[in-house]
Amino acid sequence: MDALLIALLGCLIGEVGDKSQLLALALATRFNRDGAVIAGIVVAACANAAISAAAGAYIGPMLGSDARLLFLSLSLLFLGFGLLWRAKAPDPLDGWKIGAFLTTALGLFILGLGDGPQFLILGLATRTADPALAAIGGAIGIIAASVPVVLLRGRLLAALPVRAIRLCGGGVLLLAGAIMALSALALL
Repeated sequence: MDALLIALLGCLIGEVGDKSQLLALALATRFNRDGAVIAGIVVAACANAAISAAAGAYIGPMLGSDARLLFLSLSLLFLGFGLLWRAKAPDPLDGWKIGAFLTTALGLFILGLGDGPQFLILGLATRTADPALAAIGGAIGIIAASVPVVLLRGRLLAALPVRAIRLCGGGVLLLAGAIMALSALALL
């Protein structure tokens, strides 16, 4: 259950004001087809989470307990550092003429590869014995961060203190990652 909750909260915080949210907003505005854009978000989030969890389930048994903890701490540090930088608006994919669903699904899938939330799911799946729960939690967190932006458009990002959420979330993740890293290295 820890993997589910940590992945859900980490991915939710990691997506606030990030490139994926900005792309979802741009695509929702461009296509004005909320159902198709939301379906694309769900497909992309589930696919990225499944890939991360499968990789973590594969890598985890090859590593010792301290190495798995260090891997998780690195994923927290990676996500934390990513939150400290202001996200730039991604390419709105204006040249893609494949419809709202496919543009959203493929665009967000590609944008999510190697992103902080995907790396967090990988770290949790590597560390815990519950890669499926890490994938489910991560996918729910990504979806929960992106769908309200589609439904409310720019009003949500204008109402939220995005910069404060990113700075506080980044600070918490950096602190947790540093403590885990020190523990994994037997320095704490």
